[in-house]
Amino acid sequence: MIDQNWVFLAAIINLIGALLYAYSVVKGNTRPNRVTWFILSFAPMLAFAAMMFQGVTFRESLFTLMTGISPLIIFISTFFAKQPKWKITKFDLTCGALSVLGLILWLILQEGNVAIVFAILADGLAFLPTLIKAFRYPESESPWAFMMGIVATTIALAVVTTYDFKHLAFPLYILTADVLATLFIYFKLGKRIMKDVGLPESEVIR
Repeated sequence: MIDQNWVFLAAIINLIGALLYAYSVVKGNTRPNRVTWFILSFAPMLAFAAMMFQGVTFRESLFTLMTGISPLIIFISTFFAKQPKWKITKFDLTCGALSVLGLILWLILQEGNVAIVFAILADGLAFLPTLIKAFRYPESESPWAFMMGIVATTIALAVVTTYDFKHLAFPLYILTADVLATLFIYFKLGKRIMKDVGLPESEVIR
């Protein structure tokens, strides 16, 4: 465990990553999935509310809040992009609808740990289209938000003083998502896998 004030550094790093991603979007170098980033801005904020309701301190839950603010910045940047937005498919909309369903269930159930579970499910379903896109088309994404997210989440986890579900679940999920996105975008792991198995891009689920 490190001093809890480090969480502010984690929040700043996460914000910088989001701003770099947004800048790449505006410049036309990155084509984000708008459905993903719109919904991603809600799930962490609900998880933050649930954590606060469960008695988690503001410092320990601040990073979760920032993981909601950062996607909102990226979503807004898509309206200023030089390139056309990424084409939204039925798969994207299905994931988005299921994600919204998870958020609705949170509102109905109003129970802390259950809310966190549904926030993670909602966030994961919203992020899935972007993760698949990164697997197939890493050149359409920017890795910096995810790479800086790994650093920020690691710091946020080191700040935690109580090791239980309500403190650790969402940050660990975010860390896993950022690691996968970095592997797919920066290291082009998806491209390598498709090449190794001889699978054409058109046969990978979009």
